[in-house]
Amino acid sequence: MKFKFEDLLIWQKAMDLGDHMDKLADLFPKKEIYNLSSQIRRASDSVALNISEGSILQSGPEYRRFLGYSIRSIAEVVTCLHKANRRNYIAQDVFSKYYKNCFDLINMTIAFRKKIKN
Repeated sequence: MKFKFEDLLIWQKAMDLGDHMDKLADLFPKKEIYNLSSQIRRASDSVALNISEGSILQSGPEYRRFLGYSIRSIAEVVTCLHKANRRNYIAQDVFSKYYKNCFDLINMTIAFRKKIKN
């Protein structure tokens, strides 16, 4: 027994993103604990949370709205990654890896959202 959203590749990848960003935030300096560390964790967790919330008992337009929240949260994660990179909290190769993950996930989510009927 499981929920439909658990089979969605975008939800699975969003769960991975949240886990990766949680570990990445541990590398940030202590002064960022209530700022960038918290923000990247909340934004990345929000991606999967909105995918699952939108999939349960929602109309097509409502589901699309929640997927829109997920898309915007991915963009927020990307901005956090840029800030971490600019502040030298993460190496360029780490930035590039997670940037690509976000790029792929945002495009997959946009494509999935387009398939949801109004």
